[in-house]
Amino acid sequence: MKLFILKWYPIILAFICMLYSISLALFGNYDEALYSAHWPGTILLFAIAIRQRRTT
Repeated sequence: MKLFILKWYPIILAFICMLYSISLALFGNYDEALYSAHWPGTILLFAIAIRQRRTT
């Protein structure tokens, strides 16, 4: 389980952020939903950049 979380944590975190953004939009907070909609992509891009910098 630990190895699964260590490998897939960016995708899990991005999915949670996406659900948060969708829930904000459903409750009528459109400006906040638009702001938080950028979080999943940013998290995934940073995860790719960090993994490319690793030497192991």
